[in-house]
Amino acid sequence: MKEYKVVMPKLGLRNRITKYEDFLNQYAREGWVVKHIVPNSSMVIFERDKNR
Repeated sequence: MKEYKVVMPKLGLRNRITKYEDFLNQYAREGWVVKHIVPNSSMVIFERDKNR
């Protein structure tokens, strides 16, 4: 079974790319995989196995 998480990161105005990369890497360390990045929005949908 899969579980999903929808997140809207708050990145600020400075170093947005670095902060975005850090944000994605933090979720990856927790086992989350990016399923979809919503265009024209900052929403990111993550997926992982519920029984891991």
